[in-house]
Amino acid sequence: MKSSNPVFARSAEFNGQSNAHGTQTYPGYGQDQDYGDPSTWGTGLPTQAPARRMTIDSVVQKTAATLGVVIVTAFITWWWTGDLSGTVTQEQMSRIMTAVMVGSLGAFALSMVNSFKKVISPALVLAFAALEGVALGGLSKLFDAQFGDGIVSGAVFGTFAAFAGTLAAYKFLGIKVGDKFRKGVMAAVFGMVGLGLLSLVLSFAGVNTGLFGFGALGLLMSVVGLVLGVFMLILDFDFVEQGVAAGLDERESWRAAFGLTVSLVWIYTNLLRILAIFGQD
Repeated sequence: MKSSNPVFARSAEFNGQSNAHGTQTYPGYGQDQDYGDPSTWGTGLPTQAPARRMTIDSVVQKTAATLGVVIVTAFITWWWTGDLSGTVTQEQMSRIMTAVMVGSLGAFALSMVNSFKKVISPALVLAFAALEGVALGGLSKLFDAQFGDGIVSGAVFGTFAAFAGTLAAYKFLGIKVGDKFRKGVMAAVFGMVGLGLLSLVLSFAGVNTGLFGFGALGLLMSVVGLVLGVFMLILDFDFVEQGVAAGLDERESWRAAFGLTVSLVWIYTNLLRILAIFGQD
């Protein structure tokens, strides 16, 4: 199995680059073989006990831990930024913007590291989750203060509804993921990330592209982003299903947890913008 998703493409076992079951391999015919001292010969049995395997339960546990870190740090950031129901002070606004910028940039950097890291690091996944929570806490507080009317709770509910609906469709409709679908989804995702970075750079020069604003173009981009988030979840579910079937090492559960967290955060932020656009006076 070869994945074009950069989150999962670094998994050696998933891509058939190593022996997933921990058994010994032997030189083939025609190769130079040094059998050494007969007294050191073994019985031919594996000398290393098989590692623990990735299961649905292990993926659920790691994902719950990762999302738990996101939620906790988001709540801490929400509390740290203070009450915005009255007059918003310059200090409060500075705190919110600091949380959003530091959290977003840090989470983006760690997402790149985790996506292209061959051996997944649980510590880096949890660090990514912590920074993502900081960014989401600040962003959610800002949207809540500006638009109110339960916009944050609506986005949270919609995110988990999208997750449940996508999982049900994947399971009961027998959705199969092909290479063209993987490549198309990831190309679109990188395209949106690139547009976001370009818009950010242009905004520093006073140019407003409107791609991620609250107008018609912003709504279109949010809807496209939401659809891409659902497609990303399908890729995540496929990785989990194929990984469990292939008997990947349990450590790969952290890679699955990272991918699922990225997809859910992606869906949440796009839903937040969609609700904000429809909630404008």
